Amino acid sequence: MEQSLIDLWHGFGVALTPHNLMWSFFGVLVGNLIGVLPGMGALSAISMLLPLTYTLHPVPAILMLAGIFYGSQYGGAIGAILLNLPCHPPHAVTCLDGYPLTKKGKGGTALGITMIASFFAASVGILVMIFASPLLVKVAFKFGPAELFSIMLLGLIAGGTMSRGSPVKGIAMTCLGLLAGIVGTDVNSGTMRFTFGFIELSDKLELVALALGLFGVADFLHNVNRIQVIGSGMKLKLKDMRPSKSELKQSFWPMVRGTLVGTLFGAMPGTGPTITTFISYALEKKISRTPERFGHGAIEGVASPEASSHSKTQVDFIPTMSLGIPGDAVMALLLGALLIQGIQPGPQLISEHADLFWGLIASFWIGNVLLVILNVPLIGVWVKLLQVPYRFLFPAAMFFIAVGVYSTNNSLFEVGEVLVFGIIGAMLIALDFSVAPILLGYVLGPMVEENFRRALLLSRGDLSIFVTRPISAAFIAVCTLLVLVQVFFWLRAKARPQLSPAAAAVAAPNEEGVASDV
Repeated sequence: MEQSLIDLWHGFGVALTPHNLMWSFFGVLVGNLIGVLPGMGALSAISMLLPLTYTLHPVPAILMLAGIFYGSQYGGAIGAILLNLPCHPPHAVTCLDGYPLTKKGKGGTALGITMIASFFAASVGILVMIFASPLLVKVAFKFGPAELFSIMLLGLIAGGTMSRGSPVKGIAMTCLGLLAGIVGTDVNSGTMRFTFGFIELSDKLELVALALGLFGVADFLHNVNRIQVIGSGMKLKLKDMRPSKSELKQSFWPMVRGTLVGTLFGAMPGTGPTITTFISYALEKKISRTPERFGHGAIEGVASPEASSHSKTQVDFIPTMSLGIPGDAVMALLLGALLIQGIQPGPQLISEHADLFWGLIASFWIGNVLLVILNVPLIGVWVKLLQVPYRFLFPAAMFFIAVGVYSTNNSLFEVGEVLVFGIIGAMLIALDFSVAPILLGYVLGPMVEENFRRALLLSRGDLSIFVTRPISAAFIAVCTLLVLVQVFFWLRAKARPQLSPAAAAVAAPNEEGVASDV
């Protein structure tokens, strides 16, 4: 531990060098601004600025790209909370309660909680990187195809049953997402599936197009006749982002639980940040005494997913740096940036490139402090977005969505995908289906299939591999328990005597979750 603290002190010396600090600040600023723009995210920003790293020394180059990564994380939360536009897929969960809070005039409070949760979770993630990296690497090595399949199955079931409304509808939407996820070329056989003759679908459906269509465009179509400004009457003062003591108390344990979920999944190579936000949200809803508040502006529904996303972001660097296994597409780009600089990720990275590794860890703390400093004065700018008339705001958002999606692969076909997903999403919302589980099914679908088939290949077709391996069996047991709990609640609700409409109105909880007095 003493050696780790000495190395960390050396890392601060590297990160606080004026030249390195300048590039770190540049990355955080660009990431934050791009994260706010609908249709743009860390993937687009890093892709555009990757050529810039060719001319830089490895240390400032990686510090800049890392700053863009976690800067866009917070910027994406701003778009999800204020405009219901998840520019980064993990923020789709934040939309579920962040946007309702905005419609209640508490968008500033939601942003304040997001800032606190992100800084807290990032700090914990950094500490884990410093002291627990060797242990987490050993744990990661114990996860084979069977374990990865089981934990992803748990994520699908938890995410499918977390949506407001009927759990059956949630599972149905998850299955729809699974079908969307397997569109394209089969990795094993090379045959194209569900492409309907479109060569553009031979790769897969575009993730950014799916997320922005289901949330951004669908919301625009669903509310196309709205006249009232979302944030009318909302005060544009700095204190708007200052949560009350009760809100901080309400958010503290969700932050802690979300941070633990993100830390656990961050150590597992191949699991993206989206699954962590869905599972942390589902966990909060399951243990809440008033689960009916979720989806209607519960502050816990913002604090926990954001904490899990930011802790996952930090801990994600452990398998990327020490094993060379990226957790998602953004981490794959960062891995590519290391290889461009002639640096081979792996166990020898810490000893051979100590300046880079410890400077990067120190820059995480510096970058998160810079984020707080940047966003405190900018809160008025973000909240002022709400004062723009709806008829101007959303056409502009549609323009940025189209530009952002087109810039990803320079494909007009993907812009058409956004429109199709938007129409489908609007229809599903009108039918009272939650669209969030679709995104989860899409993200996890290909990985679930790949690990399932890989596990069966290793076991020569023996399905018992999923219950004979201890870690996999534990996750399968939790999946079974979740299903049984849902069946129990369904049977209990069915056995409960039906109330008349007048009695149901009296017994229904109000916004605070308290039954009305007779």
